Parts: sequence; structure tokens; C-alpha cells
Amino acid sequence: MSVAPPLRQVRADYDTATVVVYQAYPVEIAEAAVAAGTFVEPFKRDRMTWIKPSFLWMMYRCGWATKPGQERVLAVTITRSGFEWALWQSCLSHYVPEVYSNRQMWMDRLRVSPVRIQWDPERDLHHRPLAHRSLQVGLGGPAVGLYVDRWITGIRDITDEARRIGRLVSDGRLDAATRALPVERPYPLTPEIARVIGAG
Repeated sequence: MSVAPPLRQVRADYDTATVVVYQAYPVEIAEAAVAAGTFVEPFKRDRMTWIKPSFLWMMYRCGWATKPGQERVLAVTITRSGFEWALWQSCLSHYVPEVYSNRQMWMDRLRVSPVRIQWDPERDLHHRPLAHRSLQVGLGGPAVGLYVDRWITGIRDITDEARRIGRLVSDGRLDAATRALPVERPYPLTPEIARVIGAG
């Protein structure tokens, strides 16, 4: 009997040194990034960029790589040290009393933090919301430069893979689709980082 995940838990495809996050972009940004091994023009560093460790949440967001402007799905491998720095420097995108002593404390943190955290409902193969949440990490300001220049160790275009799994779901072959998903495990967090992002 499977046990339901905690309400807010970071789950990801990771090894001892790196973690995989997902992004979806139009063709011109994706092709340039894959060729360069990191994000280059026409990617804009002055905009917040959202990274997602959940493959299924990314598939929900981009519609299995079919939504306009999100036709190409990238699996971006980044250092665990960079990922954890982002979590440590983050602020929740909205006030949560369990995390912040008062609203002013949250507003003070929000003003100086270069990273936003959102916990959105995780999705199943049919994009239906689940009871537990999925982590979204918004990088802004100096965090974008660190991501692009220091953390990224590789970028793979997984658009064909995403669309293939989407076709399996459309055909009702859910067991085959499930087997094709990346393996995502609970990501180990220090108690300090877990408190910052409201995990649990």
C-alpha cells in the first residue's frame, strides 16, 4: 500500500552532485540554449525564470509540449549546491503564517530575496490536481546569472520524449506512460532549508 507524500515535499531526479529541473520555451530560445549548453540570447536575463523539478507538473504547464511558446521542453541539469542556494535564499510568493511570524517579516524577506517559491498542486498523467504540492522555483535578479553562468552542467531537449508520453496517455496506455516517466525521489533537505521553503 503506497503512502501519500507530505503536502509540500521536493521530489526530483537527482544524483550525488546534480539535480534535473524542467523548463519549456519557444523554439528559438530552446535551440540556442541546447547549442550553447546554457541560456543565451534570445533568453532574457532580466526576467524571472521558473524552474520545476517535477516532470509531470511541467507537462501540465506546457500541455505535453503543445502550448504556444512552450513547444520545446528542456531538461536542465544543475548543481545541487546551486539548487540548494536558491532554496536557502528564497521567499514564498505569498504569506504563510506557519512559515513567517508575521506579515511584515514576509514582506521584508520578499523585498530582498532573489528567489520565489510556489507550491502548486502536483498533477497526474491526465493533468488532474493531486492532494500534494509540487515545487516551482522562480529565479530573479542575481539568481538568474548564477543559474546561467555557474549552476547549469547540461541541457537536453526532451520534447520528443514528452510528446511520446503524451501520446501514450491519449491512447490509454497509462502503464507504459508511467514506466516512461523520469524517476523522481524525495530530495534531501536540511531542516533549515525545509523551514525556509515551508516543506512538510
